[in-house]
Amino acid sequence: VITNLVSVVPYIGEMLVYWIWGGFSVDNATLSRFFCFHFLFPFIIAGLVILHFLFLHEGGSNNPLGLNSDLDKIPFHHYHSYKDVLGFLVMMFMLVELSLLFPNLLGDAENFIPANPLVTPIHIKPEWYF
Repeated sequence: VITNLVSVVPYIGEMLVYWIWGGFSVDNATLSRFFCFHFLFPFIIAGLVILHFLFLHEGGSNNPLGLNSDLDKIPFHHYHSYKDVLGFLVMMFMLVELSLLFPNLLGDAENFIPANPLVTPIHIKPEWYF
């Protein structure tokens, strides 16, 4: 689906498909590229959202009438950033402690079902399989 969406861009669509996926065939390089993009895009979007908030905080919002929006700005204190960083570090510490002390606590019970190579597991069977 993504290949089809990218390939319809006028003039450069086919070149974009080859640049992003390495062609129309699915092989190891294509999957590596897909997993890389799939992993990085949420972080890129989160960074752009933070950048957007920063510019909104510094410059205020823009409006068609050109009115001054300084009254709508929220005063910002640097201790709020320290509080947020401390909260993030505490949550990460708790998550790391949980995963190191009790690694199976948040796991899926189906991970411990003995493997049977003759039967497809229930959670992998697609609806058209029946």
